[in-house]
Amino acid sequence: MILKQLSIFNYKSISEEQFEFDSKINCFVGKNGVGKTNVLDAIYHLAYGKSYFNPLAVQNIKHGTDFFLLEGDFEKNDRLEQISCSLKKGLKKTLKRNAKIYEKLSEHIGLIPLVIISPADTDLITEGSETRRKFMDSILSQLDNTYLNSLILYQKTVAQRNALLKYFALNHVFDGDTLQIYNEQLHQIGTELHQKRVRFITEFIPYFSKYHQIITQSEEQVNIRYESDLEKLSLLELLDQNLAKDRALQYTSVGIHKDDLHFEIDAYPIKKFGSQGQQKSFLIALKLAQFEFLKRESGQKPILLFDDIFDKLDEFRVSKIVEMVNDNAFGQLFISDTHPERTEKIVKSTHQSYKIFHL
Repeated sequence: MILKQLSIFNYKSISEEQFEFDSKINCFVGKNGVGKTNVLDAIYHLAYGKSYFNPLAVQNIKHGTDFFLLEGDFEKNDRLEQISCSLKKGLKKTLKRNAKIYEKLSEHIGLIPLVIISPADTDLITEGSETRRKFMDSILSQLDNTYLNSLILYQKTVAQRNALLKYFALNHVFDGDTLQIYNEQLHQIGTELHQKRVRFITEFIPYFSKYHQIITQSEEQVNIRYESDLEKLSLLELLDQNLAKDRALQYTSVGIHKDDLHFEIDAYPIKKFGSQGQQKSFLIALKLAQFEFLKRESGQKPILLFDDIFDKLDEFRVSKIVEMVNDNAFGQLFISDTHPERTEKIVKSTHQSYKIFHL
């Protein structure tokens, strides 16, 4: 998978930029605030149909303008895929593949495998369970459109059940038969999604452990533990058991929408017991494992975005990433950095072709 060209109009801080990229390494260098991360986010936006850093689409329109437009030419399996994404204030976002508008955004997910490694990834450790579920769901959705569609249906059904619970409370009524219909739907869809998540984590952990060992050379034992309500009882039983609680709260308190991933180092939560360096290594290993998993399952080397991470890594970890580049473990790379000299030194040491863009 290679991004050959990119055009950006009125996206975040960028008025207009056009790029032609190297098939291996591309670097964006310049001071903070010049738009380096915004270029990477534009690439991410074309792959996922949304921003990595700001999911509220209208807020990605440059101040003082009323639309943004992103266009990219990707090469996949020797075929050109032209992807464009645009949004005008007051209108619905438009995503096109080869000039044809997608009816549903979900149809696009998985076409362009891509992984971003960014300082913002610390949210995976510091934020709540929803952030970690989204990480897991994002990987599975890129590889399995059935999973994505089932997930969308599950979330819609939870919303409908919640609305029904609120209606019961507001009108002082209760209809167990109608509620049971939603319970059975959630049970069927949720059980299938849970099984796929269990399989995914089992297959994902070895990749994660391998990359953590490569970039740290340490004896620390790291682990990802998947926790779900469905480990205890079936979803149908859980919903029945928690009926009184759900009626009081007026929302669905159990189900796979409450699942979490526990990140551990030496059997302790890394959020509480991991140093900044340990957390950093954990997150990079997590994202490199995501890259490897997508590569194996899709048969494509995903595009890899490094957002300002060399500023946060010591020389040893940088050297390990360089080794992986030289081993051709990665495909096309995009790097943002505030230090042009450091960037040039790093990319020259890879002995790969590269381009450096000064912003």
